[in-house]
Amino acid sequence: MCGIAGVRRLDGAPVDPAVLVEMARRLHHRGPDDAGTWIEGSTGFAHTRLSIIDLDASVQPMLTPDRRRVIAFNGEILNYRQLRGQLDYPFRTNGDTETLLALFERDGIDAITKARGQFALALHDEDSGELHLVRDRLGILPLYYYLDAEVFAFASEIKALLPAIGDRGVDTASLHDYLAHRSVPAPYTLVEGVRKVPQGHRLTLGRDGQVRLRAYWQIPANAAHRDVTPEEAVRLVADGLDASIDDALVADVPVGAYLSGGIDSSLISALAARAKGEGGLHTFSAGFGDPRVDELDWARKVSGIVGSEHHEVIVTADDFKDSWSKLSWHRDAPLSEPADVAVFKLAELARRQVKVVLSGEGSDELFGGYPKYRFAQATRWAGLVPAPLRGRLLPRLERALPASRARLGVAVRAMGEGSSAERMRGWFAPFTERERDGLLGGPAVRSAIAPYERGRGDALSRMLYADSHAWLADNLLERGDRMSMAASLELRPPFLDHRLVELAFSLPSAVKVRNGVTKWVVKEVARRYLPDDVVDRAKSGFKVPLDAWFRGGLREMANDLLTGPSSFVAQTLDAVAVRRLLAEHDAGTRNEQPRLWTLLSLEVWHREFVKSLRVDA
Repeated sequence: MCGIAGVRRLDGAPVDPAVLVEMARRLHHRGPDDAGTWIEGSTGFAHTRLSIIDLDASVQPMLTPDRRRVIAFNGEILNYRQLRGQLDYPFRTNGDTETLLALFERDGIDAITKARGQFALALHDEDSGELHLVRDRLGILPLYYYLDAEVFAFASEIKALLPAIGDRGVDTASLHDYLAHRSVPAPYTLVEGVRKVPQGHRLTLGRDGQVRLRAYWQIPANAAHRDVTPEEAVRLVADGLDASIDDALVADVPVGAYLSGGIDSSLISALAARAKGEGGLHTFSAGFGDPRVDELDWARKVSGIVGSEHHEVIVTADDFKDSWSKLSWHRDAPLSEPADVAVFKLAELARRQVKVVLSGEGSDELFGGYPKYRFAQATRWAGLVPAPLRGRLLPRLERALPASRARLGVAVRAMGEGSSAERMRGWFAPFTERERDGLLGGPAVRSAIAPYERGRGDALSRMLYADSHAWLADNLLERGDRMSMAASLELRPPFLDHRLVELAFSLPSAVKVRNGVTKWVVKEVARRYLPDDVVDRAKSGFKVPLDAWFRGGLREMANDLLTGPSSFVAQTLDAVAVRRLLAEHDAGTRNEQPRLWTLLSLEVWHREFVKSLRVDA
């Protein structure tokens, strides 16, 4: 992967070369192998390159021979060889970037629908005067932009925008959504004026300075389900994964795989090892030195089955303290999950052996992997109980539960929300709608609730549709990109091949959650390669023992950050409520780890954000 950035001066002023150089410098970690800039009058592009395909050529920004079009490209077009064979073009390189440029030269920007892969790109067309930004279908790779009367700027990461747009404040209207998601769903961010190009969208800046944003691909909100038997569904998913793995291994550098020991990473590792044959596969796992959450024994077992060369790293509380600020800078946002730090340490480990790593990301949101999906219908039916009654009884029940019943507490909190959409969102929300209003002193002025309202079909289909937007694209994939790019490592999630996504949403819910078994169809595919004890064991996830750490090595830090005189959280949120969270967690009467993490991450990010503005000044 790479980093892209650029500027168009809407006031007609020439682009300052020093601004582009500084934008590129802030993206060096995304592309340490090469860097370049291009300027033509009021438009300029910058690029940093992590060489994966056509290592010695494909220098960017790249121009057509007549210099009428120029592209800055981040990502991989995994079917570029097939596309290249269909094009009559004076190729000078052997890579996917020039293949895209040739495709656009022939068919225009709408030809992006022919490309498979993960990408974010900018294309300047001198003939039309248009500047196009395009983000891949699932939002695997990031793309941000800013617009005012004088300048339009874009970049792979927010920090790279700042040299072009100057100091920005916190977008306080986004705090409600942050407290609901631990991230801010597209198109907004926590930085004033900065927006995300949503997944599967194309933005066009016209010669007149007007911006048009439209979807070129969407997850179907109401897909017609295929009439297939369970056995046929298993065959279709198996074939789709085989095709996706073949694509995901396209590279001119070594490719490895993350291996937690869970079903998704184990299946991806097994398929990758089979596809690579005698070439060998490196696999990578992280542990925490805590038997309650570690899965290293399972990862070692699967490594032995697939025949990989296995590597491990242990993550400690000190790693969190040492890395939190640095990784908040890389994330350009609060670290949304405690596992973010562990994912970075895993990426550091993998980068010593490979440049590309495969992950199992996306399987849960496509095929119904989380335990909550067994209760999708109940989440809708809860609305039959009058909201005032639920609003009185369920919060009392949740507060009466002991700390050891935190998982039940999540369900109770979700069922207590007022609308069906809020109940779906509530399963992953650290704070309920009422708690968010209390912490921020009033209701939200805008909300990213739309994905929870747009889905159609049965209850599970609606929940999967919603989670494939706000949760997957704006949390997990954003985390995966930033933490891997912080180590200059490319991450590829084979489950998110858009052909497999379309297949998943066309399958009936009965093959996803079947007789109470979550992700049934994926498990049946995995049974072809892995023993039953690996396939059938309970889902664990990438758990970090923060509940204990917040009562031990991180206790003093948490109190200082959330209650000190310079605390952004203490100044912006209800300080009494924040102190109560700290006290109840420390006493052990409640497990407030998810909410404390959300607030601490906001505080650490804000301090790092303010620091970066001082450096820029």
